Amino acid sequence: MPSAAPEPIQIDAEVLSALLARIAERIGPAHVVTDGADLAPHLVEGRGLYRGTTPALVLPATQQDVAFIVSACADAGVPVVPQGGNTGLVGGQVPFGALLISLRRLNRIRDIDPVDLTMVAEAGCTLQQVQQAAADAGCLFPLSIGSEGSCQIGGNLSTNAGGTAVLRYGNMRELTFGLEVVLPDGRVWNGLSRLRKDNTGYALKDLFIGAEGTLGIITAAVLRLYPAPTERVTAMLGVPDPAAALALFRRLRAAAGDCLTGFEIMPRFGMETVLKHMQGTVRPLAGDHAWYVLAELTSTRPDDDLSELALAALAAAFEAGEVEDAVLAASEAQCDAMWRLRESLSDAQKFEGGSIKHDVSVPVSRVPDFIAEAARRCEAHLPGVRVCAFGHMGDGNIHFNLSQPVGMDKAAYLAGWEGFNRIVHDLVVSLGGSISAEHGIGLLKREELALYKDPVALALMAAIKAAVDPRGLANPGKVLPG
Repeated sequence: MPSAAPEPIQIDAEVLSALLARIAERIGPAHVVTDGADLAPHLVEGRGLYRGTTPALVLPATQQDVAFIVSACADAGVPVVPQGGNTGLVGGQVPFGALLISLRRLNRIRDIDPVDLTMVAEAGCTLQQVQQAAADAGCLFPLSIGSEGSCQIGGNLSTNAGGTAVLRYGNMRELTFGLEVVLPDGRVWNGLSRLRKDNTGYALKDLFIGAEGTLGIITAAVLRLYPAPTERVTAMLGVPDPAAALALFRRLRAAAGDCLTGFEIMPRFGMETVLKHMQGTVRPLAGDHAWYVLAELTSTRPDDDLSELALAALAAAFEAGEVEDAVLAASEAQCDAMWRLRESLSDAQKFEGGSIKHDVSVPVSRVPDFIAEAARRCEAHLPGVRVCAFGHMGDGNIHFNLSQPVGMDKAAYLAGWEGFNRIVHDLVVSLGGSISAEHGIGLLKREELALYKDPVALALMAAIKAAVDPRGLANPGKVLPG
């Protein structure tokens, strides 16, 4: 099973009462929530794997409020857990007795500069809000994930989110120039630099991106923007197997260069699951195929004819046997419909019973080998298990999900999680990969990290944690093995 939830932290009642009164005086009683019904939605991880506890949820409105609250908690010896949109998939946002700090009121776009191609956004801005603000300024913020309507920038930064455009633009780390962070003792590091070159010592921002709130609370960021694309070509393709998909990827990348923005793969089981359970979805190709590829090309150059480029590359791919059927979207609505098929897959799997999920990465060249061997081993381990390996093939990130055998008891199936972890993660590491590609470690993979992370790296991480948060008050029990 995933790492067990820790015992809830116990806070002295008098200490807690005085602390909450102090915070309420600063931010207003309406923004200190203690009612159980109001707290409940903030205490459950999206898949229901963890259910936490907290004495209160506090909602600061400014960076200064956050610093005040964290400082007050440090004075009282009370640990804190930051939370954005509560869309995390590894339990990093769930408190176990700590005070819960929601960033949703820190939701201002402070500045946009189309010349510098930067935006200063507060941590509580939703990803969709940031995307729209960039678009309104004639720019692009390229991070795109399924939860973009509710996930928040602070959470995206804290997990170093990836998404469907990493192939072209990179993860959140590559999309960020600077940060503003409240440290565990309440001090504020103002690192809101928009410089592309700043070689003045340690790159401190990289400590906090991906740290899941264990080193401090991100309150704002300088985000990297791009010119808005003027041309977009989206194609859905039926392919015989992942090896053919890899050959197609190499062909498109050679032909299109950095215009190849996304390259996603999904199996027949995944496609059928989406079509069966997600209302309004439409089969993209006339026949059935063992695997599907969703490829997208974009460009800002007016003289690029992406349609002609894509058609020429696909003609060669057909001749080489890499593609069995293909369709190019004829409108923005068709583009969006194709992407919905891919982005709905995680939600659609819920209707197929228990799902044991692995967010892993391997070198792009090893993706076909990984999928084939991991499927073989898992199917041998539990006959009838349904492999749903899909995701960002262009950057090597595969969501290797396993749906329970038809008719099997869900609880009995999920009890075998650890056995599948050993199969999948052992193979991933043997191929030079990572057990977490974009979801983070949180609580779910904390003990897995102890098994697979280099001991020297773990020691360095522990030393950094001890230096920045010597009392262990920042999101305790997450990321670092106990």
